[in-house]
Amino acid sequence: MFKTSDTTGTLGVSKTAETAETARATASGGSPATPTRAWAARLVVVGIVLSAVNLRPAITSLGALLEEVRDGLGMSGSVAGLLTSVPPLCFAVFGVMAPRLARRFGPAAVVCAGMAAVTAGLLIRPYAGSTAGFLAGSALALMGIAVSNVLMPVIVKRWFPDRVGSMTGLYSMALAAGTSVAAAVTVPLTGALGGSWQTGLAVWAGLAAIAVLPWIPLVRDRGTAPAPESEAGARARAERRPPALRITRSRTAWALAVFFGLQATAAYITMGWMAQIFRDAGVSASTAGLLLAVTMVMGVPLAFVIPRVATRLPHQGPIVIALGVCGLAGYAGLYLAPAGGAWAWAVLLGISNCAFPLALTMVGMRARTGAGVAQLSAFAQSTGYLISIPGPLLVGVLYQHSGGWGLPIALMVGLMIPQMAVGVLAGRDRIVEDEAAATA
Repeated sequence: MFKTSDTTGTLGVSKTAETAETARATASGGSPATPTRAWAARLVVVGIVLSAVNLRPAITSLGALLEEVRDGLGMSGSVAGLLTSVPPLCFAVFGVMAPRLARRFGPAAVVCAGMAAVTAGLLIRPYAGSTAGFLAGSALALMGIAVSNVLMPVIVKRWFPDRVGSMTGLYSMALAAGTSVAAAVTVPLTGALGGSWQTGLAVWAGLAAIAVLPWIPLVRDRGTAPAPESEAGARARAERRPPALRITRSRTAWALAVFFGLQATAAYITMGWMAQIFRDAGVSASTAGLLLAVTMVMGVPLAFVIPRVATRLPHQGPIVIALGVCGLAGYAGLYLAPAGGAWAWAVLLGISNCAFPLALTMVGMRARTGAGVAQLSAFAQSTGYLISIPGPLLVGVLYQHSGGWGLPIALMVGLMIPQMAVGVLAGRDRIVEDEAAATA
């Protein structure tokens, strides 16, 4: 199992950039095209943080204005449920392409293009003028998010192989910060900009455009591309190369994929519908947005702490159980007293949503090599997001046909139980390469 070695509590990027050069090249299986100097490592850190900040505002800004978007485009509850299912669908479809694109163009180039796609999609969708156009613009933005989702663990493993816990924590913390800020300020920002929901959604394209910049100097870093070699050397390397990893033969990979899918289901139901639950309970739109922001902001400190703790434990099952219990308590509160204890339920669900950084950390721990991490990340995220597609859609259908939130909340509770079970299995001290080789 891969263990992080940082104990200082700081990132120490400049101190380790030069000494980790050989490890990075070995983990990635290739020769980086850009100089692996301290400035390049710092630039990667900036790129990771800015990209992570932009991985959820496309979703949570929409959740805060979902009622206005529904009214403006004439959406039914079922169509709105379909809209909240678009993110996991795009993540599943486009995420599986990320490793192949990274091998051809390099991870940095793919993430750079992904951030550009996020920018374009966020600009296009509010002004498309129809539900179909809105979905198309959303899909473009989500395509960019999907490839970045998959490649972030790969970039962390390659550039910071001795700091997986710290860098995953930093990435997850930035992601949670972007998520919560978008949820908190979208409604008041919309009011300040004239009250148009189109402007309130489009403004987030500016933040995405900034995230393109740090990746531009790193575009030529092919990372996983092999160095030039002679024909004889290529034959010798092919003979030494281990057999291709059959990721589907690993039980841990499947457990991690299902765990990823169920936690994603819970997260996208929360991001897409929690503000509406509070608004239906009599909470104002601005307060509902703040409550959603509280849920998301809980991930800022915890997303940094949980990966560091997880990498020091031989089994991550206890963390899975603790997060699941918080989720069950939050759902119970939403059912019994959605308005009366709204702030407490928001906090509990925010803690539960930290299953996401835990899943990312386990991706880095359950594979031995950089190539293994890339394959496991693509498999777990793509399969997981496929699993999560029906959840938000089903919530919309149940909400429309039952006229209340009792059945949707019961569904959320019912999904949390298997999430805890498979999370315990995924948290065992296993390596997917070993499992796949043993079953072969």
